[in-house]
Amino acid sequence: MTNEKKARKTTASGKRAKPIRVGVIGVGRGQSFASGANELVGMRLVALCDTWEERLNEAGRKYGVATYTDYDKFLEHDMDAVVLANYFHEHAPFAIKALAAGKHVMSECSCNATLAEGVALCRAVEKSGRIYMLAENYPYTRFNLEMRRLYRTGEIGRVTYAEGEYNHPMAPEDINAISPGLKHWRNWLPSTYYCTHALAPLMYITDTMPRSVNALSIAVPELTDRLPRHSDPGSVILCRMDNGAVFRIFGLWLPGHSNWYRVHGTHGAMEIPRGPGYFGPEQVRVWHDHWDCPTGTPKERTYAPDWPEHADLANRAGHGGGDFWTNFEFANAIRSGKQPYLDVYRGVAMSSVGILAWKSALADGTPFAVPDFSRESSRRAVENDHWSPWPSHAAPGQPPASIRGFIKPSPQAVAAARKVWAKQGYKAE
Repeated sequence: MTNEKKARKTTASGKRAKPIRVGVIGVGRGQSFASGANELVGMRLVALCDTWEERLNEAGRKYGVATYTDYDKFLEHDMDAVVLANYFHEHAPFAIKALAAGKHVMSECSCNATLAEGVALCRAVEKSGRIYMLAENYPYTRFNLEMRRLYRTGEIGRVTYAEGEYNHPMAPEDINAISPGLKHWRNWLPSTYYCTHALAPLMYITDTMPRSVNALSIAVPELTDRLPRHSDPGSVILCRMDNGAVFRIFGLWLPGHSNWYRVHGTHGAMEIPRGPGYFGPEQVRVWHDHWDCPTGTPKERTYAPDWPEHADLANRAGHGGGDFWTNFEFANAIRSGKQPYLDVYRGVAMSSVGILAWKSALADGTPFAVPDFSRESSRRAVENDHWSPWPSHAAPGQPPASIRGFIKPSPQAVAAARKVWAKQGYKAE
């Protein structure tokens, strides 16, 4: 039996099931989910939604589905689930509306822009009884899946320290190309907020949750002043986890590309080796001290892991195979009625690490506690916390997006960006 047939059988629990009808909001990044919502994972794309009409119409013709510029009208379409690939900081209100409309929701790749939104989202999921999943794809690379498997065998013991890096520099022209408009979220993104690509794999591998964070932001005017950006290019976050371990999280677009993970346990350590390429050599290295090496186990070994299943499907997908697995896990969760591993509580906790780390960075590293979003008593303490640097949340007392304060981009930086946006056909500000 081929992996494709196995995937169809797995999502259908051994039966020929009715496809899950999916609508996607956002036709930029959202097209990855649109193309992946196919019969191989038990899904069928039925609708798209975006406010950029030209691109929306092109995508509608490409996939042969209904298109909407109005989200409320989109939610009236006959479908079972919604995938949110809209702006980074706008997911929670869209998710809450979809849940209230009886739709399952997958959100990419942040759940909430404020702590108050995180509380509201958790309550909405509980009230709806629907499936909610954070579409964080980096846990689902071959090497991270292998490190999760290995960790669960107990070979390296309990995690004591771990490191995750998602540092993705780009040429200025390319940065502007993916950030069309002066109010585009990437031009206002605080350096700590996009932390889930670094943090989620470590949580998935070790099954731990963050309990407190402190952070420092890295301002580099030589980089940001060439762009219409209001934020810093890098940060380091320290997370104290619920088992006492410390995780170090590094990113975001400082020079020197790095996607890398390491886990130290009470009986050994493992990592993906560094090297050229987006994920380096895509291997796993495991090592033990000579006095604490299990009998019959090499003191050190490095190998290239294979997928646990569905290799041909994962190898075709983006982000190291993760784009297949997020759709696959979402479909299986809907069919089983069981919330996925990356559920609303883990998703909101990860997203809130970025928010609280930014509070810490503006206070030069002061630690902040991460609420337990699964407990109403913990949620009540932050249910009215609307602290946010996003322009759409502007109000007295709101913070800047940089440790340098409120930055006004130079006319030269804005002019250079507008030239790039014009080539893309983007006319709005």
